[in-house]
Amino acid sequence: DEIDEKLKFPEGKTKQVLVNSYERNPIARKKCLEYYGFTCQVCDFKFTEKYGDIGHEYIHIHHKLDISTIGKEYSVDPINDLIPVCPNCHAMLHKQKPALTIDGLKEIIKKTTK
Repeated sequence: DEIDEKLKFPEGKTKQVLVNSYERNPIARKKCLEYYGFTCQVCDFKFTEKYGDIGHEYIHIHHKLDISTIGKEYSVDPINDLIPVCPNCHAMLHKQKPALTIDGLKEIIKKTTK
């Protein structure tokens, strides 16, 4: 397929968006990482193995229970409520509402990589 060179594809227009932002506790994140380390708990990806020093101590932290569904402030258990995951797995966990479970996503990966 050829692209018509006369067509324009504008991007960059500014728009305002109003969203709820939920505060995350940095100490809970630290405790989670002290327990699990910086390896994705779904796919075993390690940023330092792939990217070297730039990937040092980089990983997302997933709330096993969608924080947005709770709708109020609550106390989080860093070991049982949080888990480190790579950004790709994090995005896949949130492809549906409620979010997939860690084991559910592991099963999907297992089925597709046979």
